[in-house]
Amino acid sequence: MLLIPCPNCGSRDETEFHYGGQAHVAYPENPTELNDREWAEFLFYRDNTKGAFAERWLHSTGCRQWFNMLRDTVTYDIQAVYPMGEKRPDTPSITAPEGATK
Repeated sequence: MLLIPCPNCGSRDETEFHYGGQAHVAYPENPTELNDREWAEFLFYRDNTKGAFAERWLHSTGCRQWFNMLRDTVTYDIQAVYPMGEKRPDTPSITAPEGATK
């Protein structure tokens, strides 16, 4: 099981949380001016990063608060937890598996 560190409640089991998708996806500045293709890209196209990835999470059975988490998609290591609206922390973009050499 993955333990997720809620910024309000402390570490809890992953079953208490809901994944909210990629973090830091800006809402279109002029949504009425978007064509169908641009709306589709905004709604459905997301990065598929190998390594550090910023995600939104909801502590649905605890404090019911949203927060951002920086997680390595290869190792599942949680690198940072930070409030909604804050800038993503700086980290290496790709993590090599243990024992791998560059």
